[in-house]
Amino acid sequence: MIRSSPSTRLLIWLALLLLAWGGLAVGASEGKGAETPAAESAPAMLKPPSQPRPSRARVDDLISKVAKRYKVETALVRAVVAAESNYNAYAVSRAGAIGLMQLMPATAADYGVHSPAALFDPEVNLRTGTRHLKRLLSKYKNDYGRVIMAYNAGEGVVDRTNSRVTYLETLNYTEAVIRNYRRHGGTAPTRDALRQVQSLRGMRFNRQSRRLLKKYLDPSLLSLKVKPTLDVRLLNPSLHEAGPESLPMFELDSGRMP
Repeated sequence: MIRSSPSTRLLIWLALLLLAWGGLAVGASEGKGAETPAAESAPAMLKPPSQPRPSRARVDDLISKVAKRYKVETALVRAVVAAESNYNAYAVSRAGAIGLMQLMPATAADYGVHSPAALFDPEVNLRTGTRHLKRLLSKYKNDYGRVIMAYNAGEGVVDRTNSRVTYLETLNYTEAVIRNYRRHGGTAPTRDALRQVQSLRGMRFNRQSRRLLKKYLDPSLLSLKVKPTLDVRLLNPSLHEAGPESLPMFELDSGRMP
C-alpha cells in the first residue's frame, strides 16, 4: 500500500490528462509540423475551363475504358477518383493538384503530360493517374495499402518510413480509398492494410502523447520517492498484516518533493 499526497495525485492526474489529450491538442496543429508532409509554397491557382464539367456518367464511362486499357482494377480507379476529387474534373487543390485524380504537374510530366491545363481533360487525367497507379502496383507488388499510401504521401515517404506513414491525412485517405474500393466491388486483399492503418494511428497517438508530456510536464515531478514505514524485517509481504489499524508498507517521502 502506498500513501500519496494531494499534490502527487494532482501530478499523476495531469499526466494522464495530457496522454488522453494527445490526439486532440497536437492533431489541431496538423499541417504545420513534422507530422504532415513538408509544406510547399502554394503555386498560382490554375483556372479551370469555363465550359460545364463532365457528368458523373461520362466520368464513369471513361474510368471503365481507361482501367481496362491499362489493366488496373476499375474499382481501384473509381475509389481514388472519389477520394481525390469526388468526380469533379475541374478540381484544383491549394497545393496545385489538378483534376479527377488530383495530379501534381510534376507527376504528370513523368508520364509525358507537360501542360498543367491538359489535366482538366478527364481522359488525359484518368490515363495519367491510372498509369501512375499501375506503376505503384508494380513497384509494391500489388500491396494495395502501400500503393494507396504512396499515391497520397509520395513514394519517398513510404520508402523512407518502411511503409509506417503516420500522417493523419494519409491514414484517413488510405482507409477511405480501401472502403470505397470494397464498395465498388474490389476483391484484392485489403484487410491487413486496414489493420496497419489502425496500428499506425496508435503509433501516431503514442508519439504525440510523449511529445506533449515532454513539452508540458517536467518528468522529474513524476520521480516519486518512497520510504519504508515498518521495520525492515517486516517488509516481507507475508509478515505484513493488513487491517484497519495497520500502517502502509511504504509512504511517499514528502520531504523530497518540490
